[in-house]
Amino acid sequence: MCLLCYKNIYSNQSAAVNYLAQHRGRGLLQNTIVAGKGFSVVQDTSTKKIQENKHSCSDLACKLSICDSVCLMVSEEPNPPNAFVKLYYILQEMNPANTENGVPVRHSAKEGCKPKTFTPDEVLVPNPSFKENQGMKRKIQPGGLSIYELERLENIRQNQVFLSSIKLLEAKQDLKPEKTQSGLKRQKLNKVAWTEILPPRTKSLRIQKKEAEPLPLPPEPSRTYYEAERIECARKPEGPISMEPINMEEDSSLPPELLKLWTEDLIKEEKELGLKEYRSTLKSMELSEIGGVAKVVKSRIFSVAFHPCSSSLLMAAGDKLGGVGLWNLESAMGDEGVLLFEPHVRPVACMAFSRSHPTDLLTLSYDGTLRSTDVEKAVFDEVYRIKDGLRTFDFLSHDCSTLATGDWYGDVAIVDRRTPGTSHESLHSLDTKTVRCVHVHPVQKQYIMVAENSIVSIYDARCLKASSSKPVSQLYGHSKSISSAYFSPGTGNRVVTTCLDNNIRIYDTSELTSRAPLLTSIQHNLYTGRWLSKLQAMWDPKRDDCFVVGSMQRPRRVQVFHESGQLQHSFQDPEMTTVLSVTAFHPTRNALLGGNASGRLYVFTD
Repeated sequence: MCLLCYKNIYSNQSAAVNYLAQHRGRGLLQNTIVAGKGFSVVQDTSTKKIQENKHSCSDLACKLSICDSVCLMVSEEPNPPNAFVKLYYILQEMNPANTENGVPVRHSAKEGCKPKTFTPDEVLVPNPSFKENQGMKRKIQPGGLSIYELERLENIRQNQVFLSSIKLLEAKQDLKPEKTQSGLKRQKLNKVAWTEILPPRTKSLRIQKKEAEPLPLPPEPSRTYYEAERIECARKPEGPISMEPINMEEDSSLPPELLKLWTEDLIKEEKELGLKEYRSTLKSMELSEIGGVAKVVKSRIFSVAFHPCSSSLLMAAGDKLGGVGLWNLESAMGDEGVLLFEPHVRPVACMAFSRSHPTDLLTLSYDGTLRSTDVEKAVFDEVYRIKDGLRTFDFLSHDCSTLATGDWYGDVAIVDRRTPGTSHESLHSLDTKTVRCVHVHPVQKQYIMVAENSIVSIYDARCLKASSSKPVSQLYGHSKSISSAYFSPGTGNRVVTTCLDNNIRIYDTSELTSRAPLLTSIQHNLYTGRWLSKLQAMWDPKRDDCFVVGSMQRPRRVQVFHESGQLQHSFQDPEMTTVLSVTAFHPTRNALLGGNASGRLYVFTD
């Protein structure tokens, strides 16, 4: 049998490979001649004669076995025909060194295993257009095996032959110990077919065409408290709580420097700067070099406040777990100036230092308690207590002895600290489902502003009724829930509101008409999701026309706006990589405070 030159082999390679697949055990192939890119002649061993091609090299052919010739051809050609690849694997089983009477014998026949067989699907049909598409990757036709698959099958076959020759499987069976059992033998139980007996199916009332008996509905609760039972068991006991820092050793007293700062007299307010000078001051404020970032509480910050002392920066923060942290920027008390307390068990939603008595820090929590921090006595006194749901508060008098509180159920309570006990003086149910913010006019203390669902109402505290109180003025224009609403700190002639419709609005309240006019609306991304505290626009206590608010923009920043809507400055720093949701200005110094969701405070100073 003869295979023509590589250039003329396309029509004959399939027949040649089929022939070799059927007769490969007879030793018909002996030598081949490689010339350039193709085979020359493959001859029958009975003739002992080599026919040369005009492109052949007979000297090289005489020195190469049939396996070496095919391997050389496959390695030189980047995309050899599949017929030659299959021919290569057929000839791999024929080694000229393993001969009997001068005739090559297959490995499988010598070692006593069954000869390898090929199905008709395994022999691939050549691609007639291979010459035209030479150099392109050729796909294997259905029914064929790739080079990798053929090599894998051959490796498996050789491994099985080797394991059989050393009798490894028989040795494994001989090494297994016999199973023995001492004591009572296990009795074999007779397997009995078990069938489940189902109860008789009853027809439904609908199939029986009968009317169902009406069941009475449970009575609706008059008022639902959020996890009231769990909170009642978990929250702190009534009365004063010892002021012991949890980040210090037990029975340790408060640092003396804290008491000194806490009782420091307030300095007089400085003269208000012009807008241009104020903008320059903001640009000079940077993240403090002496540890401008500190972790003050364990969890997400809900509220922050500056102590009004001017000799040092003393800050307070309340977190989600009811913790209250104090941080002195220029001190080493506690953990690098941080003292942590736990007067509450739920989020500390609001906190403020008393303007008349700076020794008082009032903290309000969702657990229904309002407490005052007395550093001299080292206790947290209880000022007001309800079942749960307190949300916000503000001072209703200039001496800060009277408070106005709001809860999640739409009630506003008037609390007098001079009255013994922890109850309110009066309770007023508004027409809203919830009270999100309560703020008192800085000059005319009888006016209380309440942020309701989508309307901000201003009430006269002297005319409040137990229910259905009529507001003096209302602020319209909000389409979603309102997060906060605050009077301007100096005159109360402006009100800034933060609404979840992504707008910050400024209203004119110089004259309390039935409908306060809208001055400016600033588009601002206020969608924080459930894992961040709500953004709130807060006035600068030193000015009546500028406010600060956190931002969701990247890189992270805190922005200061004028009441006209003009951006005054953006505080940015490479260390500020998170959203500062809660912000506050110092009442006398050029300092800005921001808190994030991991319990860290950032301080910008000049």
